[in-house]
Amino acid sequence: MIGSLRGTLLERWGTGEVLVEVAGVGYALTVAPSTAVSIGEPGDEVFVYVHHHIREDTQVLFGFASSEERTAFGALLGAHGVGPSLALAILSVHDPIGLAQVLATDDIDALCLVPGVGKKTAARLLVELKSRLDVPELERASSSARGDRAGGSATAAGAPPNPRADVRDALANLGYGPDEVTAVLRELPESDDVSELLRVALQRLAVS
Repeated sequence: MIGSLRGTLLERWGTGEVLVEVAGVGYALTVAPSTAVSIGEPGDEVFVYVHHHIREDTQVLFGFASSEERTAFGALLGAHGVGPSLALAILSVHDPIGLAQVLATDDIDALCLVPGVGKKTAARLLVELKSRLDVPELERASSSARGDRAGGSATAAGAPPNPRADVRDALANLGYGPDEVTAVLRELPESDDVSELLRVALQRLAVS
């Protein structure tokens, strides 16, 4: 089983595959669009975590920029009805910390931003993934990270705040489509100020 690769990025095929050469052997990796862009440019030395997906008729290598993404991908594959394509699509919209927050707050609408996920599927995934992704632990980690960035500790009581969900709902109410909302949410800075995040989102949507 291949767990990681370090080598030279030879090619990037569209936004869904990259070719990494290790000791003279080229490995084709299926990756999320964000990973394809973030790992480097052709000719760079790169390191990727790998999920080696084996079936009776095929073998596919999925590449990830972090071990947390690879862990989340494996957990998603264990959920009923989730194959590699859907698992990768979910992680393309929600990174591991964002996904943990979605699950901790039962945010069905956030899961519905993933292409191919309707409300029934989202509701089922919320139940299944909470145990598979150990949401209480991930929730503490994400809350700690938010507190560190804000210069203070996260609130211990109740569910963690989800300002991005508020921004998403506000943009949807203003008539923006799921693709536009998903794209602008990825670009927002870290902040718990919903008004400020909404102002930034509207500015970026106005020039896109």
